[in-house]
Amino acid sequence: MKQGNFDLFKEAEAFINEEKGVASVEDALSGARDIIAEIINENSFVRERLRRIFREKSIVSSKLVKSKENEKDASKFRDYFEWQEPISNIPGHRILAIRRGAENGFLTYHVQPEEGLAIDYLENKYIKGTGASAKQLEQAIRDSNKRLLSPSMETDVRLETKKRADTEAIHVFSENLRELLLASPMGQKSTIALDPGLRTGCKLAVLDPQGVLLHNDTIYPLLPKNDVAAAEKKLRALVKKYRIEAIAVGNGTGGREATAFCKGIKFDTPVTIVMVNESGASVYSASEIAREEFPDYDLTVRGAVSIGRRLMDPLAELVKIDPKSIGVGQYQHDVDQKALKKSLDDVVVSCVNAVGVEVNTASKQLLSYVSGLSTRLAENLVKYRSENGPFNSRTDLKVVPGMGPKTYEQAAGFLRISDAANLLDRSAVHPESYGIVEQMAKEVGATVEGFMKDAGLRSKINLDSYITDEVGLPTLNDIMDELVKPGRDPRKEFELFSFTEGINTVDDLTIGLKLPGVITNVTNFGAFVDIGVHQDGLVHISQLSDHFVSNPHKEVKVNRKVEVTVVEIDKERNRIGLSMKKDPDFPDKSRTGGTAPRGGRKST
Repeated sequence: MKQGNFDLFKEAEAFINEEKGVASVEDALSGARDIIAEIINENSFVRERLRRIFREKSIVSSKLVKSKENEKDASKFRDYFEWQEPISNIPGHRILAIRRGAENGFLTYHVQPEEGLAIDYLENKYIKGTGASAKQLEQAIRDSNKRLLSPSMETDVRLETKKRADTEAIHVFSENLRELLLASPMGQKSTIALDPGLRTGCKLAVLDPQGVLLHNDTIYPLLPKNDVAAAEKKLRALVKKYRIEAIAVGNGTGGREATAFCKGIKFDTPVTIVMVNESGASVYSASEIAREEFPDYDLTVRGAVSIGRRLMDPLAELVKIDPKSIGVGQYQHDVDQKALKKSLDDVVVSCVNAVGVEVNTASKQLLSYVSGLSTRLAENLVKYRSENGPFNSRTDLKVVPGMGPKTYEQAAGFLRISDAANLLDRSAVHPESYGIVEQMAKEVGATVEGFMKDAGLRSKINLDSYITDEVGLPTLNDIMDELVKPGRDPRKEFELFSFTEGINTVDDLTIGLKLPGVITNVTNFGAFVDIGVHQDGLVHISQLSDHFVSNPHKEVKVNRKVEVTVVEIDKERNRIGLSMKKDPDFPDKSRTGGTAPRGGRKST
């Protein structure tokens, strides 16, 4: 390694020892090169420098495993059969897609810089001369890089890119889940929930405004039985008997046809007919929670109930379902499951507390996400109200077993009692702040109720005079905002939405067709949109807007209603390409087939 001026081969002869396996000069030199390769590999400074080269200069490449090219599922990874992309540019979703292809045995992939970058660095560091020793050192360097350093560095960088991709995917999932949980509720209305089915019929569940199951039945308005007359008669009778205000139809197989059937009926009173995203309803229907709620009913009834309740209050129903089953993630099964669960649980807690919970009607599952309430205490709350009747005030909560002072302090502001005598118990104002409101009301010579209802009286209050060491101006502003509309729901007002009539399957689509749709999932590569054909289409990031979009989440949100144009149809891979541009880009205007934009996939 000193590369001194001596006869290398003569020196090597001294190390020949057949008993030790060194039979020749070349054996001795080979052993020396192995030792040097280890020395280079174990140099922490060298490893850190090479790790930086791998992080910054690597190329991510993937290829099809030739023996798999004729397998049906290989087409899912067609985009990555011959793929190269700098590590500095590749987004997380492509890393996860390539890794999935490799794990399924369809792809091989590498994350490496050009070999010359590492070799140049190592030779510059170690090669000091041009003699025989230097030439041996060159061989040792190449061996160390190929056999030891490069595999180790690639493993490290693979793990780093996976971790980065996981972070991106978990963030995507969390943002989508937040939008879904905070979807507009229809509110408490007498509802018939319809879970569409073809051969087995459409299971219906009649729910009262609180979501209590009153009746269940099955109708057969669709093929193959197609008993439209009997189905219409039964539905009309149920609407009249239970004074139904809305019909919720699941968007699964037969959903469009079932919706059209319902809309074709002339009811005696106005009935709102809404198609509901039923993702996760089947998971709920088979869960322990559903069995506990409806021990005497089968899966089909439970699923229908979930669809109806989801229309009334998406948040209250979706907290009963594992978020990973709702269908708004991005490679959610490929990421760190512990980190994913923590992030999603945090989102659910945040949403539940932002909306608030009606303590007299909430399920124990919903209550368990309220800050400060454990699963055990949520069960105690439900049990106590079942045995003693509804809570009349927040103070009543203190007698529930397990509700200590600290827990009450943490949870009370998120728990609502909508018909409480004290209007503040109906609001988001924390009991600790009741005294402030009472003092304000007294200052203007009014009752608390009168103060809350009269904007003129509230305008007379100088908030600065109420600032203390414990209560700042932001808190006082929050209190005043809440008094304007006590217990207000921060979610947007419910909007009725309908798909285009006559467009029910992919076969009904044509290039250039403009359609209304609902965004069901937002990823880093674009947004998936339900256009009512049982297959979500993809609006690639390049098609989201006429202006440049770097982050789809800043442009669109889950549940947003949009108008899209069909730009590609790929029946072979079951993909639909959509655009939200005013002047869409058509990849090939001469055909109606083609492939979806890169990264497109079914939203599952």
